[in-house]
Amino acid sequence: MPEKDLLARLTAFLISNSDEASNRTPSERELAEHFSVSRGQIREALAILEAMRLVERRAKSGIYLTKHQASVEAMALLARAGLRLDPVQILETVELRKIHEIKAAELACVRATEENFEALRAVIERSEKRLAANEPLAEEDRDFHLEIVRATKNSVFYGICSVYYRMSEARLPVYFRDPERGRQSHAEHLHIFDALLRRDGNLAQALMSAHLQGAESYWKGIINESGIEGVAGRLERA
Repeated sequence: MPEKDLLARLTAFLISNSDEASNRTPSERELAEHFSVSRGQIREALAILEAMRLVERRAKSGIYLTKHQASVEAMALLARAGLRLDPVQILETVELRKIHEIKAAELACVRATEENFEALRAVIERSEKRLAANEPLAEEDRDFHLEIVRATKNSVFYGICSVYYRMSEARLPVYFRDPERGRQSHAEHLHIFDALLRRDGNLAQALMSAHLQGAESYWKGIINESGIEGVAGRLERA
């Protein structure tokens, strides 16, 4: 079984089969038997989940869920596994993404090369074709934003921001199902691109901030529609 598949399935199984009171999960032996893999494979997978702060292995005690301490990478894994994310963590992550991408727009104005601009032009061209065909822009939106982050020439920065888009893989196509949302997003991308070409860091930051406000409002709406009233408001007042 591929490692990424085992990680997602193992995570889902641990969350579904942990003790509600203690958060203790099935043992390595039980997990190996359930997934028909070796204990060594389970041990390696658990080591990754522990690094993501999803579980804690306690000597002579067992394996315990620590989902509330999970890293951003772990949240991406939970999303890929189809598991419900904590609403406060979602909004905090959206807030962090906004901070990172606003800074990325500023840095890209200084560091972007012609190669980056050509990549952005290609994304814009693909977006226009998809809009003309009334198709959603999920992949193009991701590629546009990540190319701006790539233009910062900071690989760690790029790795962090990539996680945000892995978290929203399933949600982006839903977000862009509304054709008007796609057209609006594309129009805003064009303005951001123009600011990048002009190397206007202040304008690029302002445009990116306004652009990402739409995604932030969308997530707040989803959370409140799910019956978790007040979460978004509490975060705004924090």
